[in-house]
Amino acid sequence: MANFNTAPSSTARAEALNAFMRGVYSWMGLGLGITALAAYGMVSSPALMETLQGNQLLFWGLIIGELLLVVAISGGISKMSAGTATGLFLLYSGLNGVTLSVILMVFTATSIASTFVVCAGMFAAMSIYGLTTKKDLTSWGSFLFMGLIGIILASVVNIFLQSSAMHFVISGIGILVFVGLTAYDTQKLKHMGESAPMDDGTAVRRGTILGALTLYLDFINLFLMLLQFFGQMRE
Repeated sequence: MANFNTAPSSTARAEALNAFMRGVYSWMGLGLGITALAAYGMVSSPALMETLQGNQLLFWGLIIGELLLVVAISGGISKMSAGTATGLFLLYSGLNGVTLSVILMVFTATSIASTFVVCAGMFAAMSIYGLTTKKDLTSWGSFLFMGLIGIILASVVNIFLQSSAMHFVISGIGILVFVGLTAYDTQKLKHMGESAPMDDGTAVRRGTILGALTLYLDFINLFLMLLQFFGQMRE
């Protein structure tokens, strides 16, 4: 009797998942590279840094622009072409490098480099855990989200208090939250890749861009929390 089962084989599905995750990490890596180049370009130009630091309206305009890009990509990616989603993600990566240059100017190059290495190691370890663990990390979601909201609120309050002790606590909790989010988001993306339509290249590409943005944000925020926790300021 002929077999009319057209469901993809487990091997084909595994290959599709591997391709999906490779796409996520590749686009994330490209985004980080663009961010690093943009930040380096800004720091290397005293004129550009003076313009950015001396114009609060420009700086906050860029911050708002970044937030709008994240909202646009996250909320509207299903309606975008793959090219548009990719372009917006790369634009966001570049703008983020411009605004991060102001923060990086505060710390020594050595501490930035060492913090990046530590961050990369922690991120890789937790991402691998998210990919390989048999434990369902769904229950982490609400806990980590509450922790993220707490960090944001505490950071806003500390703008006025300027408490070094609170800053230290916020950074420490932030590290734990983004370490957890890295594993949680990686597992969520794994499930997304497992159910991605294998015959729809556009949908898969959009999924990889959304995944890249998600892990990019986890990496950048973990890096910033580690930098504030361990980084050495310029004299």
